[in-house]
Amino acid sequence: MSTKIHPTAIIHSSAEIDEEVVIEQGVFIGENVKIGKGTIIKANTYIEKNTTIGKNNQIGPFVVIGTDPQHLGYKGEETFVEIGDENVIREFVTIHRGTSFDDGITRIGNRCLLMCYVHIAHDCKVGNYVVMANNATLGGHVRVEDRVVMGGFSAVHQFCRIGAYAFVSAMTGVDKDVPPYVKVFGIPAKIQGVNLVGLRRAGFKKEDIRKISQAIGFFLDAPATIKEVIQELKEIFAGEPIVEKLINFLENPSKQGIMRRKPFEGEEAF
Repeated sequence: MSTKIHPTAIIHSSAEIDEEVVIEQGVFIGENVKIGKGTIIKANTYIEKNTTIGKNNQIGPFVVIGTDPQHLGYKGEETFVEIGDENVIREFVTIHRGTSFDDGITRIGNRCLLMCYVHIAHDCKVGNYVVMANNATLGGHVRVEDRVVMGGFSAVHQFCRIGAYAFVSAMTGVDKDVPPYVKVFGIPAKIQGVNLVGLRRAGFKKEDIRKISQAIGFFLDAPATIKEVIQELKEIFAGEPIVEKLINFLENPSKQGIMRRKPFEGEEAF
């Protein structure tokens, strides 16, 4: 299939459009935009400058990508958006470029599903196989790891991290880091337990789910500081990659702190 560009599309002379791309009516593609092979861009989508989009993505209609970050400190610096392969980005999604207050890049991985009206703010990093339902929103500098699912109208405070295989329920407000493998709900969000449904759907074995449940239970409820919990987990689950993912997450909190059900006395509230 050859590239198909509707005559009403406006494409900057510096844009690079690969083969087998489809660009429908009313699309705007700005300066230094790159569109990978097989990507389909639906009608009336707006892709501004410094945006790179990979192969076989489905975008639009009425999507807005690569516009200026919504940050009062932004002064027109050259910043970027990078989107991987085989993503589905539905109507009215907005994705903003990064800022000089971070690495200047807003990045989305591969095979994500971003439903209607999702917003991804400046400097966010979204992993692979992430699902964000209608109106889910990420504040600036948020990190979302692989295979996270976010329900409709959920929102994440700037700088927070969402660990791999976590489930954020609809109508949830996240203001602290969400560890891997858990499900959270509420405003502010509270950990409700292990994301068993998500782990089973992802193909985790029963024995691995048992280990994850033990590790998460210990982290949530042990009468110890997080540093002490990390040390205990390292001793109990030495050489277990699935628990090492949790340990690595706990060792690298954001400035927002890590969500925990029962903080130890004398420890900062999590």
